[in-house]
Amino acid sequence: MCRFILLSLSKCVREKEVKDNMDGTVVLWFIICAASATAAHRSSSEYTRYGQLERRHRFPVTASVGTTGKPHPGSTRCLVNGLVLFSGAVWFSHPCSECKCLRGAVSCRPVFCNNTAHRQRQLTQDQRHNKENMKTTKSTYKKKMSGLRVEETNYRKPGTVLKKIVPKVNVNPIVIPRRPKEIVVDMRKVKKTDNTLRRRGPTLKEIKKYRVEKKLFLDSDDDDDDDSDGKEDDDNDDDFPAGNMAAFRPIIHPAFRPVPRATYRNGVMEYLPAGCLLSESMIACGNAGLTYWPVITDLSIKKLYLAENKIRNIPPRGLAGLPNLEWLDLSKNKLDDSSVTPDLFRNLTKLKRLNLDGNNLTKIPFLPPSLEELKINDNKISILTPYSFKGLSKLLTLDLEDNNLRDGNVSPLAFRPLQKLIYLRLEENKLRTVPSGLPSSLQELNLSENQVEVIDERVFNKTVHLKVLDLSHNHIREDRIAPRAWMYLLELVALDLSHNRLVHVPSFLPPALLHLSLHHNQIERIPGYAFRHLRPGLESLRLSHNHLVDQGVHATSFQGLHSSLSELLLDHNLLRSVPQGLPQLRALEMLRLDHNFIRKIPLNSICDTRSREDSALVSVHLENNLIDRRLIPPMAFSCLKNYHSVQLWPQHHDRN
Repeated sequence: MCRFILLSLSKCVREKEVKDNMDGTVVLWFIICAASATAAHRSSSEYTRYGQLERRHRFPVTASVGTTGKPHPGSTRCLVNGLVLFSGAVWFSHPCSECKCLRGAVSCRPVFCNNTAHRQRQLTQDQRHNKENMKTTKSTYKKKMSGLRVEETNYRKPGTVLKKIVPKVNVNPIVIPRRPKEIVVDMRKVKKTDNTLRRRGPTLKEIKKYRVEKKLFLDSDDDDDDDSDGKEDDDNDDDFPAGNMAAFRPIIHPAFRPVPRATYRNGVMEYLPAGCLLSESMIACGNAGLTYWPVITDLSIKKLYLAENKIRNIPPRGLAGLPNLEWLDLSKNKLDDSSVTPDLFRNLTKLKRLNLDGNNLTKIPFLPPSLEELKINDNKISILTPYSFKGLSKLLTLDLEDNNLRDGNVSPLAFRPLQKLIYLRLEENKLRTVPSGLPSSLQELNLSENQVEVIDERVFNKTVHLKVLDLSHNHIREDRIAPRAWMYLLELVALDLSHNRLVHVPSFLPPALLHLSLHHNQIERIPGYAFRHLRPGLESLRLSHNHLVDQGVHATSFQGLHSSLSELLLDHNLLRSVPQGLPQLRALEMLRLDHNFIRKIPLNSICDTRSREDSALVSVHLENNLIDRRLIPPMAFSCLKNYHSVQLWPQHHDRN
């Protein structure tokens, strides 16, 4: 302050050319100059400090335009709310209004300003820190500058273009499974009341529409920033807008059922019901609850599995779109004769395997000539005519199990077209005799669980290549078997006559026989030399659950089996002693004598202890007899490789 006074004094002295003497005028001028210098310094200091604050914080002064004017007439300064501003000063009376002092006149004009709340959300950490410092400086300055009201705005450099920043929203892309080869399902054939096929996903048109709506939805959400709190939207995981959720709400399917498949082919959406499995060449819709026939068109499909459904009707052209089909399974449905029309399989020139088990068919439908395997088990077929298998010259396997076939309803010419038939299954029917006219190519015949009583002499005269014959669970007696009934079966290796009414082992058995099953009969004896003519001899002889007694089994009963028999089952009979001739069975590995009435195990009765070679036996069952283990000779089983191969416990008396 003193410095300013002295400078003012020296200035005044120079102006008045006072050098040597000072009079009253000089003193008066000194006082005036000192007062003027003090006022000027005070005003300059205040404006300088305010300007420094403005430059330091880039915070423009804002004043209301309520009280404006000139500090005194002829001045170039402006008076705004009690504040004197120099000409050229600029301030903002409102956030969107710019005012300027021009030679004592105040002029204001509207300027472009962005939404304050939106811009505040884009401030960085440093800007927010500077903003807090500016608020502190502002409050201090307001105390010093009484009467001045300053409103907060953001600083904008001249020429800077304000750009609206839209927050980035992550939208999960919609993944649509694509397959190189899929099916074409004609949905026009589907009943509208079927709830299964209404479980589908969005179509291509709906997905495109959703994407456009999603973009508009996000844009409109970004424009509405007044109510925003600056946090990112949490709905990025939603696949569809809220307004469309009713149309696109996902369906939760039952456990262990695949989700309905949706695939694109030539821009068309195709669907199959829940429970279907798809591959490049196969469609499997087993147990899917289908009540209709899905019309499918696809040249690449080779296997179609529709078992265990409720299909009743098949359109005449229902399989026309699958010309390359090789395997078709329609088992366990509700098909009848009217469901399978004559033209149904006409287009399937490559079909090889057809399964129609578990339906309501009463006759053989018209089938394609390319068929190699046909299964029509568990139906109601009651007749076989000469035309039932017409044209099926390539058929190898025919299953007619569990039907209503009877002797008079099977024509002798029914099997003539089957020139290559190998396997024929006719079990669980009502046949009393073996059907005649069987093809010569037949290798395996199953007639179990019928009512067969008689085997004629010439019934197998054509089936010279038969290898396996199953006649179990019938009513066959040995006196109803013709003596020469087996003479034509020169290649037969397995014969099953179990669960019949045989009293003794049949004679004149096929010479190539290897496996003979006679269990669960009423056999009392094994005739001597009954197997002597067999070459190379039986490998397996099963006589369990019969009425064999000691007198019915002789040393000659096993003649012809000494070097071939490996399995002998004599359990559950009436034997009281170990049968004779067992040590001579040098190839025997399995011997069952359990559940008899045997009391003693004599030395050399199971194997020959005098032989230098060990016996081939690996399993000997003697349990559930009347054997006293203390009376067994110590060397009785010395010829065995392992004592643990003998089963002696329990015995009948051990239970008491």
